[in-house]
Amino acid sequence: MQQQEQDLKIKIFTTGGTFDKIYFDAKSEFHIGDPIIGELLEEANVSFDYDITSLFKKDSLDINDADRELICNEVSNVEEGRVLITHGTDTMVETARALLGIRDKTIVLLGAMQPARMRLSDASFNLGFASAAVQLLPAGVHLVMNGQVFDPRRVSKNRSRNRFEPTHS
Repeated sequence: MQQQEQDLKIKIFTTGGTFDKIYFDAKSEFHIGDPIIGELLEEANVSFDYDITSLFKKDSLDINDADRELICNEVSNVEEGRVLITHGTDTMVETARALLGIRDKTIVLLGAMQPARMRLSDASFNLGFASAAVQLLPAGVHLVMNGQVFDPRRVSKNRSRNRFEPTHS
């Protein structure tokens, strides 16, 4: 029974990225703020159990191999079998690929092209889609963006079109 209860709880890790960016000053510069995912889940009135841990607050272009190792260790060591990770979109694919060695967990990475605190943002949609995906998908690593589930081995970010697309390699 204990394992079944753990499978129903979703562990959420935040790493920063556009998802958590805020306007910092009058020059409209963005800085990464505190994780907003808890507020979004509360506003959505979700009924699943979750726990949020902020690993760090970085733009994904600043995430390095040591950061990816930290993410892998944290995901490997949680009891929960379902894990969501908010991540900046520029290097989300690299981090997802670093997680591929983890077995027996459903891991879903998500991000946003516009900060969640902005009125016109894809963050809430991506979070809702990822929340459903982590509950429905089989064990493995999945990247969720633009209303699609991607295999991290066969996806890339199309910066000119501002979206993720499957690759065939």
